[in-house]
Amino acid sequence: MPGNFFLVGLMGAGKTTVGRALARATGKTFYDSDHEIEARTGVRIPTIFEVEGETGFRARECAVIAELSTMSDIVLATGGGAVLNPDNRAALRRGGLVIYLRASVDDLYMRTAHDKNRPLLQTANPKQRLAELFEVRDPLYREVADLVVDTSRQTVQHLTHQLLQQLEQKAYAHRQA
Repeated sequence: MPGNFFLVGLMGAGKTTVGRALARATGKTFYDSDHEIEARTGVRIPTIFEVEGETGFRARECAVIAELSTMSDIVLATGGGAVLNPDNRAALRRGGLVIYLRASVDDLYMRTAHDKNRPLLQTANPKQRLAELFEVRDPLYREVADLVVDTSRQTVQHLTHQLLQQLEQKAYAHRQA
């Protein structure tokens, strides 16, 4: 399957896990924009938020996405807030096929409840915060997405298989056009 696949969605949607499986299944190289930022700075994301604030982190994220989105034959898991920046949305649209991994707020909360590496959820009511993030970001994920896939209550294997089928159909339809 030619081209790049870029995964977007809220934290806990499965972008990294599904991205790794999709890269294995398609023979592409996997990248995670958050992991790239950590590798380049030598510190964890919460530390960047603490020192530089969300604005500093988003600037780093934009630079990494601009670079990675120009590479070939990759699967990229983006950070949950990457779509907030119009430049990121444009780079993702230009660089490959964008897949929105969508999950319910309840599922996202169950997957992220005990994860201390999520600075935006370090609040008194993380579930409410997820609902707020979902409300703001869902339209942006939909705007940029070529495919929307529900990740709720599915195994990674089933999800990857489903994604591969949809990608094949999309490629077939494109060849017929």
